Amino acid sequence: MTDPGADRYEVVVVRHGTRVTRRSEVFLNHAQYGEPDGPFTVDYHLWVVRNATTTVLVDTGFARGPAEARGRTVLVDPADAYRRLGVDTDGRHPLVVTHAHYDHIGNVGLFPRSTVVVSSAEMDFWHSPVAGRRLIAHFTEADEVAVLSRAEEEGRVRRFSGSTEVAPGVVVTEVGGHTPGQCMVTVPTSAGVVLLTSDAVHFTEELERDMPFVSVTDLPATYEALQTVRDMVATGAVDVVLTGHDAGVLDRLEPYSPELAGVAGVVGRLRT
Repeated sequence: MTDPGADRYEVVVVRHGTRVTRRSEVFLNHAQYGEPDGPFTVDYHLWVVRNATTTVLVDTGFARGPAEARGRTVLVDPADAYRRLGVDTDGRHPLVVTHAHYDHIGNVGLFPRSTVVVSSAEMDFWHSPVAGRRLIAHFTEADEVAVLSRAEEEGRVRRFSGSTEVAPGVVVTEVGGHTPGQCMVTVPTSAGVVLLTSDAVHFTEELERDMPFVSVTDLPATYEALQTVRDMVATGAVDVVLTGHDAGVLDRLEPYSPELAGVAGVVGRLRT
């Protein structure tokens, strides 16, 4: 059980990429809704959770090469963002992998001393024969999945099932759906409990209208994950929901610094 007096953290959201696409390209079976197609903006985020003594990394964003090859606009290289945020890449920060898609694990190799926290279902899935099927493999880069494998060989992967606490009060919970081991993260801050949904919820519209994202490995589990988030909000278990790919997330946050305007925002900022 989490200590109710656990330390409070700030959550830094880094918007490292973006793209403009079509609604039919992001919502599963869009034609079933009987609505016109139209433009849709997708942003790409990574998250840094920290207080005076602890830093937890939640995903590492995409690598520039694969992102540009897929037509994504790189707003800031995550390696540069970490440097500008003062994150020591040689530190032993816990690194949470919410799932192993290319836009979430592209820079795991930047942290060679970190323990990588990932669900067993996720690791097992990406080493199974079905992971090589075109419609599944499309969302990964083989060399990036290999980085996870090497980390496990080095004894740096911490597998779990269900949920696990990675720092006092910071809890990772497995929900599945988008991928078999898709996870979310809850963080206590001065602004209340922040839920980082990662890709359990890509967009607020997905949550509000029960419209799953185009990529799912388990559709019923995807619907269940969406309902889990709604239930957490309704019961007051979480106070702030930060989705994985909504455009405009930073508009709701305090800017991290003038130098990172439009790139980084913060929730529950620590005052020193």
